[in-house]
Amino acid sequence: MTCSEFLAHLDDLIDDQVTVPMRTELEEHLRGCEHCVVTLNTTRKTIEIYRKHEIYELPNELRERLQKAILAKCKKC
Repeated sequence: MTCSEFLAHLDDLIDDQVTVPMRTELEEHLRGCEHCVVTLNTTRKTIEIYRKHEIYELPNELRERLQKAILAKCKKC
């Protein structure tokens, strides 16, 4: 399974809507792909925060970097 294939099934995996064989294949991919593990965990955490309506304060350094990146991207348009 490729990362793209994993991502195509991510919603179904999180919603527990995959067949047992597909779950096995997805879990096998996760054992060898740290990128997809991070993607899965981040997506789950994002959903959890959204459902709880928590406000997540960004550290100032991260906030500044994000703002600079957004402004740089806007200038290119």
